[in-house]
This record gives sequence, structure tokens and C-alpha cells, in this order.
Amino acid sequence: MQAPPNPYLGLTPADKKKWICVYPVYINSRKTIVDGRRIPKAKAVDNPLCSEICDVCKAHKLNAEIETDHYHPRELVKDYLHQGRVRVQLHNQDGTPCNDAINTRHQLFVLIGEMIPKLKTRIAGGGGSVSSGGESAANTQTSVPSKKKKGKKK
Repeated sequence: MQAPPNPYLGLTPADKKKWICVYPVYINSRKTIVDGRRIPKAKAVDNPLCSEICDVCKAHKLNAEIETDHYHPRELVKDYLHQGRVRVQLHNQDGTPCNDAINTRHQLFVLIGEMIPKLKTRIAGGGGSVSSGGESAANTQTSVPSKKKKGKKK
């Protein structure tokens, strides 16, 4: 019996089915390598979103599309925050890289991990809530007296 023909053999690197998939799990610092993280924890990002990954790719002149109806196979929680993946074109029709600085998927993952914290949405969203939250926490800490610990029951 003959094996069925491989549908991916005739595709070129420019076809969308040959674009690489980037799941947010690949660059999530809260995930372990067993859970699917692909880069070192020091270069990873705290809970990245598909939209942030797509923004970084488009800023580096790479074609990228979000596919919202997919989940990473190892993702246990199937909710909105963990939903989706990003398809990214790394190579042109003739096989040359779209961006000379990014030749491999690992280089792309590291670049995304470095650039997401620099996005305006991360800076503006994180900066305002930390400063206002820190002030309110300091005020409540001074006004609330500490409770004494109870001893063991005998």
C-alpha cells in the first residue's frame, strides 16, 4: 500500500502553511520548559499576548497573522488569555530571510522576548498602576496596626 502524498512538499516558504507558529507559551516566563517555554527564563516575558507578539513582528517588517481559534497542545487552561497563536513568515519565496537579522525561529523568539517589555502598552499599563498601587499600599500599611500571633493550643 502506498503512503498518501505529503501536501507540504510542493509549498514554498512564502505559503502561509509554511510560516512558523509562535504560541505565547514559547516566551512566557511563568511557564516551564516542560510546559512549552522555548527560551531562557531571563529572556522570557510575563504573560505575553498574541497581539503583542504580532506588533513586534510587524515592527521588524515580518508578515504576521493572528489565529485566534488555536491553543498550544500543552496548555491546560483553555481561556481567552491563553488563546491563539501567531503565524510569522521568516523566508521569502526564494528562501532568503525576510529580515537579515532574523534567520531562525529561536532568534525570533529571543527578539520577541526582548521587545515586548519595551512596547508602549506594557510601559504605560505597568507604570501607572505600580505607582498608584504603591502609594495606596504604603498608606494602608501605616494606618493598620499589626496583629499579635496566637500561641499554640495545649
